[in-house]
Amino acid sequence: MNNENELSYQKSKIVSYFKRGEKEKSEFKIGAEFEHFIIDKNTLETISYYGDKGVGNTLEQLLHKGWSGKYEGQHLMGLTKGGNNITLEPGSQLELSTKPCKSIYEIENEYLSFLKDIVPILNEKNQYINSLGYQPESKIEEIPFIPKDRYKYMSEYFKGRGKYAHNMMKGTASLQVTLDYCSEDDFMKKFRVANALSPIISFMFDNAPFFEGELWTKNTLRTHIWNNCDDDRCMVVPKALDKSFGYEDYSEYILNTPPIIIRRNNEFLYTARKPFKEIYDPNEFTIEELEHVLTMYFPDVRAKKFIEVRMADSVPYPFNISGIALWKGLIYDQENLDYLYDHLEMISNDCVRKKKAEIIESGKNTSVMDKNIFEVCRDIIALSERGLDREEAKYLLPLKELAYNERTLSLEIKEKIKLGKHRALENSFLNNIF
Repeated sequence: MNNENELSYQKSKIVSYFKRGEKEKSEFKIGAEFEHFIIDKNTLETISYYGDKGVGNTLEQLLHKGWSGKYEGQHLMGLTKGGNNITLEPGSQLELSTKPCKSIYEIENEYLSFLKDIVPILNEKNQYINSLGYQPESKIEEIPFIPKDRYKYMSEYFKGRGKYAHNMMKGTASLQVTLDYCSEDDFMKKFRVANALSPIISFMFDNAPFFEGELWTKNTLRTHIWNNCDDDRCMVVPKALDKSFGYEDYSEYILNTPPIIIRRNNEFLYTARKPFKEIYDPNEFTIEELEHVLTMYFPDVRAKKFIEVRMADSVPYPFNISGIALWKGLIYDQENLDYLYDHLEMISNDCVRKKKAEIIESGKNTSVMDKNIFEVCRDIIALSERGLDREEAKYLLPLKELAYNERTLSLEIKEKIKLGKHRALENSFLNNIF
């Protein structure tokens, strides 16, 4: 497909998909994806999928706790229970995706229930479940890919792209939040605001103090890695900060970008550098196959039948719950959303790119709109707090304390490193919360 009518038809089908994601405001929910590393308690090295103590074996043991398995061939690749899903990232990072929930309290309960299931298993193996933006000790070449065809193809494709593409795949972990929208206008506002806040959120949730086992002397390591991964599908979607950016614009982004692999009839097909518009026949692709393609793009803010914000590092409990509450208060309160949309009017894609680069170099000394970056963080938290009821506003307290003390989790770890890496990382070991 390549003529104008065919491209228009392709675009209309993707636009229709996004339109079907619209929900009544009364039906809005929020979801979260918590990524973790499983590491050895003694060495802090990343645990791979393989062997009796591997992450694959941990998944098998979770089958005895009410989780149902999802297999790729003979390999157990994921689990599901009560609407929640456990999946694996390329380097065996373990991700919990919660079902969409009305309240932050529900998400917290789902997350703590998951930890109660997995922590005893890991304790028997002398392993930690850990929340960091980048794994703490192993070298990236020491971490094998999990046995999944999707990642085999992605690994091959990325060899010719950015220098840190494999570091992104096997070494990083994030906290992601999913948000609903009620109309294209609502989508446009939320998508633009989330992208405009990307540099601030990346800094606020900076939790990657180590790179390849050594102390990272700069800031927001995950941002630096994503900046050196693949310009086609990472960072901020082109024109995302334009006020008119909507369903058609995101559809054009998808159609003009290579999906790397597609899924047809339950098989992965490697498509290399072909843009999606050369592959996509709307009459042949199922909704599930289109949804798979949408997961092959990794910008800071991603669109499916919801908006997914992806720029925060993986952070430990209770800071991860703070991150979910932060987005709910900012985006689901109409007054806050309108205020941010108008207040951030002058921010462009180029502004976001430059501010991210400045934060990497300058960190806490960065100025944002003539204010110190921590002052802006406090303003954003206060705005979110006003958009939440009293019961949910309390979830912001851990994050609020960090910002008022002008700290990030990464800065705290770096200051404690003289006590040794184990002591410095204590708060990131989720086993310790029970």
